[in-house]
Amino acid sequence: MVDRPALKQRGILNFSAQQWLANHAWSVFASVALGLLVVWVTLVAVLIVARPKEISVAEALRLLPDTLRLLRRLGGDKTLPRAVRVRLALLLVYLALPFDLIPDFIPVIGQLDDVIIAVVVLRSVVRAAGPDAIRRHWPGTLAGLTALWRVAHLPGEPPRPS
Repeated sequence: MVDRPALKQRGILNFSAQQWLANHAWSVFASVALGLLVVWVTLVAVLIVARPKEISVAEALRLLPDTLRLLRRLGGDKTLPRAVRVRLALLLVYLALPFDLIPDFIPVIGQLDDVIIAVVVLRSVVRAAGPDAIRRHWPGTLAGLTALWRVAHLPGEPPRPS
C-alpha cells in the first residue's frame, strides 16, 4: 500500500493535476493550437497538391462544405430509398460524435478515418440512388462535382459540361 503522507513529505505528491494544469495551461494550450495548425496546413497542402489541374484552389477548399450540404440535401430527399437516407443519417451522426474509430487528436490519420467512412458511404449512396441524384443535389460548381467524383472514385460517369 502507498503511504501518501510520506510521499507528500518528500515532495513527490506536492501538486495535484488541477494545480499542474493551472501552472502549465499556456503551454498545453499552445501545444494543442500548434498541433491543430500543423494538421490544418498539412491537409490544405495535400488538398492543393491532389486537386485536379482545372480546379482552382478556392474550389478545392469549397469541396468539403459543398459535400456536407450535398449529404444533408440527399438525406432530406424523400424520393430516395429509405436505406440511402438511413446511411446518410448514420454518417452524419458518426461525424458529429466526439469519438471515432481513430481519435481525431492523432494528426492526419485521426481525420483520415472520417474521410474514408464518408467516401464509402457516398459511394454506396451513388450506387443505390444513382449519379443523377448526386448531380441534382450538388450545391457547388460543375468543376467541384467533377473533383468530388475523382477524389471519391464514385461509380458511374462524372458530370460533363453542358
